[in-house]
Amino acid sequence: MPVRVAFQGLHGAYSEQAIRQHFAETVDVHPCPTLTHLFDEINQGKVDYAMLPVENALAGAVNQAYELLLESDLRIQAEVIVHVHHCLIGLPGVTLNDIRYVRSHPQALAQCEQYIRRNGFTAMPWHDTAGSAHDLAQERPAATAAIASQLAAELYELNVIESQIEDVGFNYTRFFLLGHDDPPRGDYNKTSLVFATRHRPAALYECLGEFAQRGLNLTKIESRPRRNRPWEPVFFLDFEGHWQETPCQEALARLLQRASFVKMLGSYPAVKTSQSVGI
Repeated sequence: MPVRVAFQGLHGAYSEQAIRQHFAETVDVHPCPTLTHLFDEINQGKVDYAMLPVENALAGAVNQAYELLLESDLRIQAEVIVHVHHCLIGLPGVTLNDIRYVRSHPQALAQCEQYIRRNGFTAMPWHDTAGSAHDLAQERPAATAAIASQLAAELYELNVIESQIEDVGFNYTRFFLLGHDDPPRGDYNKTSLVFATRHRPAALYECLGEFAQRGLNLTKIESRPRRNRPWEPVFFLDFEGHWQETPCQEALARLLQRASFVKMLGSYPAVKTSQSVGI
């Protein structure tokens, strides 16, 4: 049987594109209406994996994704980075001059703001990018186009009027593939964790110093509010290396001594930045 993978959104979402990019073989994709439903699907055994968007290079972190990760026992299996290219999509036969309105998710509209203004379109916020293409194909409104992926255009038999219409070319979205077990080590690995510090001076400095002393490169650190303890944040941290490597084990052991709370999210094969952005 093919591998079953859940994603949030409708068919044609960029999360589905991430699934197709990561898996060489045919997979059975399961669309979910919300991120909460995504976690329910995999926790209830309805799918083998879930593709979770966690960060966009322009818009920043997906806050709900990190909150759900903190509450979950799932393990990160791999990092997937998708170069997001937005397309102007219309009904068959519609040309650029026919369009007055464009529908898409507010974030996609913001990422194409200059293009929309340059063409004199009126932006219409929609619930998601793939949904704007799906509804366009179903409702067939006059003088209206959608901003979504080329995959969405193909799935809903729409026409790509113009491609790569995003204002900034550096538009990448980072995903975590989630599963129940620890993945095998890759050639290049990252480790993700979340921790909280004790309430005293230099506590965060001392925790981060354990990684610096061992030459471990941090690739992300971000604070989030701790739900059950107001004004006491937790810190999400990624660093290069696998937890089974000696320097990583030493840093994690010392972090456990210094922090008030530590949770491993996974050690997993990752994408080197130069590979993901084409440097």
